[in-house]
Amino acid sequence: MKTHISVLFILFFILGKAQKAEQPDNFVKDNFTKKEFYIPMRDGVKLFTAVYIPKDASNKNKYPFLMQRTCYSIAPYGENEYKTKVGPNSFLMKDKYIFVYQDVRGRYMSEGTFTNMTPQVERKTKKDVDESTDTYDTIEWLLKNVKDNNGKVGQFGTSYPGFYTAVGTLAQHPALVASSPQAPISDFWNDDFLHNGRFMLGYFRTFPVFGVQKTKPENKAWYMDSFIKQTSEDGLKFYRDMGTLKDGYEKYYKDNFFMTEIMNHTNYDEFWQKRGLLPHLKNINHAVMTVGGWFDAEDLSGPLNIYKTIEKTSPKAKNTIVMGPFSHGGWSQEQGKHFHSETYFGDSIATYYQKNIETKFFTHYLKGNTKEDAGLPEALMYDTGAKVWKEFASYPPKNAQKVNFYLADKTLKKTSGQGYSEYYSDPNNPVLSSDHLKDFNGFTPKNYMSEDQRFAVGRPDVLTFTTDALTEDITFAGEIMAKLNISSSSTDADFAVKLIDVYPEDFKPAEKKDGVIYGNYHQMVRSEIMPARFRNTKEKGEALVPDQKTAVNFRLQDVVHTFKKGHKIQIQISSTWFPLFALNPQKFMQNPNFATKEDYTKAFIKVYGDSSIEAEILK
Repeated sequence: MKTHISVLFILFFILGKAQKAEQPDNFVKDNFTKKEFYIPMRDGVKLFTAVYIPKDASNKNKYPFLMQRTCYSIAPYGENEYKTKVGPNSFLMKDKYIFVYQDVRGRYMSEGTFTNMTPQVERKTKKDVDESTDTYDTIEWLLKNVKDNNGKVGQFGTSYPGFYTAVGTLAQHPALVASSPQAPISDFWNDDFLHNGRFMLGYFRTFPVFGVQKTKPENKAWYMDSFIKQTSEDGLKFYRDMGTLKDGYEKYYKDNFFMTEIMNHTNYDEFWQKRGLLPHLKNINHAVMTVGGWFDAEDLSGPLNIYKTIEKTSPKAKNTIVMGPFSHGGWSQEQGKHFHSETYFGDSIATYYQKNIETKFFTHYLKGNTKEDAGLPEALMYDTGAKVWKEFASYPPKNAQKVNFYLADKTLKKTSGQGYSEYYSDPNNPVLSSDHLKDFNGFTPKNYMSEDQRFAVGRPDVLTFTTDALTEDITFAGEIMAKLNISSSSTDADFAVKLIDVYPEDFKPAEKKDGVIYGNYHQMVRSEIMPARFRNTKEKGEALVPDQKTAVNFRLQDVVHTFKKGHKIQIQISSTWFPLFALNPQKFMQNPNFATKEDYTKAFIKVYGDSSIEAEILK
């Protein structure tokens, strides 16, 4: 296989945005007829679309449409070239639907200009288009031009295609009856490239995919020459040698339009606000099943926030959420004994989801009685501590109670403490985000979401707060807030907070990986980073007043996790988390993305004993 092709496959596999390469079989070719079309949108732009039609479709045997719109190519191209797998899973493929794949605007064989997270527009003329109008126009054309359909349409997609599915729910086409956004982006300010506005340096290698426009129709990836070549197995060396974010940008991506947009828009300004999907999710009136992974290092907040928003704004929607012990898109690939990083969660978990949840959802709404509920749980959530699926009638669960764990005297306790804990933070000697150096060569981060955190314990720039061994199980189920009261000797700081499950010293897992010491394992359960500059508003950065006590409050994202009897609950706090996230110079700047090494400022940082972690606990 040619090198550039294998690199492209690896890229798609890591992102979870291309279907798994399997031993070729003839099921799709034997059972479907492939047609390719240029479908015109209301402004005249034509989108390239492949349609796989069951060969036994007829006036008496009609099929629904199941559609995916993507920026990641609908290859293979050519009506005689077939995918070896169609649809979101093999069960749905064998049940047969009219499967539709479309290159979105500006990508691969489609016309138009590509925009990352296309803003929703006010529709005044036919030239006012967005992804929801393109979804509507595509559905309308398919209904009229592909015969032997039953008049129903479903849509699905993971990651960026998950965003296209989520925004497609706004098409308001009466034939659209079922949508499943999976690992969807909801707002780039807190998905993928940014977390609370802090740039995710671990995404640095991805930018050729998103920031190079094509100049003609393309059936192959035109951006491959822009990829950064690996020079060492020690992935950390690349980031240390790169220098500052400014240095990396100027060396590798000065002509990359998306990286330039990120560098220039450090605040949540109009550019980012226009790309936020959540304010637009209103009046959805069909079935929506949002899917995510608790260990999705790319899009964890997206599915949680999309589900919660639809729940509030769209009472007519049949709204469901599924969260499993998966990394990004992991539910589409069965791995047998299911591990994330070094932690085992059970057997055949992806197959269970595909067969009993995903297939049931689409079969019911596309081939059954659309007006009736499919009988799925409101929220199907995998408890990553108890290692079982749990069903909830509402999410977050109504019987969960908010409990504060205070950070004082190196302990987590139910009462506020006196004084403070202090550490010395130096951007020139940052806390690492992992001790697996090969992982830093990855296309995007993955394993850190559940990784053993013992490598950070004991560093003088990491604060650690731990409970005693638990005398009973405690289940966190819902949102988590970090409510920090801090001060710094300098004018800016980041705060990285990790929630950790500390295993007993004699812990023996049901399944293990060779070479891993599971006794006293510090498994990360949840984490997040917050720039103090955005503590009051994300629209404008504000400097810290040196040595003045200041509140910095932010969400860590949700969990459903039981801390078992005999385990300990731990919180780690630091102000650097490298190279997962770009370094804060710790000196306030209007645009810290352009900080130089000369701007790096060492600081003494205090976390006061009245700081707490607020969690929703099942009673």
